[in-house]
Amino acid sequence: MAALSVQPARGAPSRREALFGGLCPCCLATAGLSPRAYAETFTMQEVGPGTFIRKGLIADASPENLDAIANIGFIVGKSGVLVTESGGSLADGQWLRAEIAKRTNKPVTHVVLTHVHPDHAFGAGAFAADKPVFIGHAKLKEALDARGEFYRKRLVDLFGEEKTGPVVYPTMTVADTAEIDFGDRTLSFTAHGPAHTTSDLSMRDSLSGLLFPADLLFVERIPSLDGSLKGWLKELERIKASGATQAVPGHGPVRVELAPAVADLTAYLTALRDGTKAAIAKDVPIDKAVDTVAQDQRDKWTLFEH
Repeated sequence: MAALSVQPARGAPSRREALFGGLCPCCLATAGLSPRAYAETFTMQEVGPGTFIRKGLIADASPENLDAIANIGFIVGKSGVLVTESGGSLADGQWLRAEIAKRTNKPVTHVVLTHVHPDHAFGAGAFAADKPVFIGHAKLKEALDARGEFYRKRLVDLFGEEKTGPVVYPTMTVADTAEIDFGDRTLSFTAHGPAHTTSDLSMRDSLSGLLFPADLLFVERIPSLDGSLKGWLKELERIKASGATQAVPGHGPVRVELAPAVADLTAYLTALRDGTKAAIAKDVPIDKAVDTVAQDQRDKWTLFEH
């Protein structure tokens, strides 16, 4: 299901209005942490050599949690630091920048913008002073042109101007594949076809063997679909064939076995595809189809009701 418009609705949007208006459901306000709890709750986990990841909240964005709902982190290489995901707001990105400073004085040389969604991209402004290379999919600029300012305004409504941050564009784009030599490891990037979004970028670390598929891999949390259902199933087959055995998903545990995680996501997307086809064949209206399609998956995913 792709977003059809970027025009904001008047007042607070419903989840369906927000989705069709270009704001993914994972970026709407619900209950969250207090400001103090936000600062005290999060910790970084070392999931591989020099690789630190923070587990995002299984929640929606709220003024209290500052959109800290994605798995974000960084890799300390011989020649510098690469940020794997920047966070969901300027404040979230600033928290991550401070965590990097606690562990190394090496420069932040690269920041990966894995796709267009705010929970992964709006922390990038916290790294502007580092003057890193911002790496993104070749279609990310197009997606940000269409949605970036709309996302920013919606997040300003939640957090305020000072905590939201700017729209940051990639300075290095990947149309197919690319590699960066970090001295002690090579980081390989793959640009994917329309799947979770139209701008999904994955990364592989040669030293640890870890795959960073970003939101091409949801674990435990219900996936949000903003690109192509068929395309996502196709890209999951590509990920399965990558040779990786361990991954850092965009949402869920910070490190997982790749094969069972891909199998679970494939099962959900397949149920969604087949149920939608069946509903279309029976001429079931969309407002009724949402009550029946893929309901056998309900107990397998958190936030399913959203």
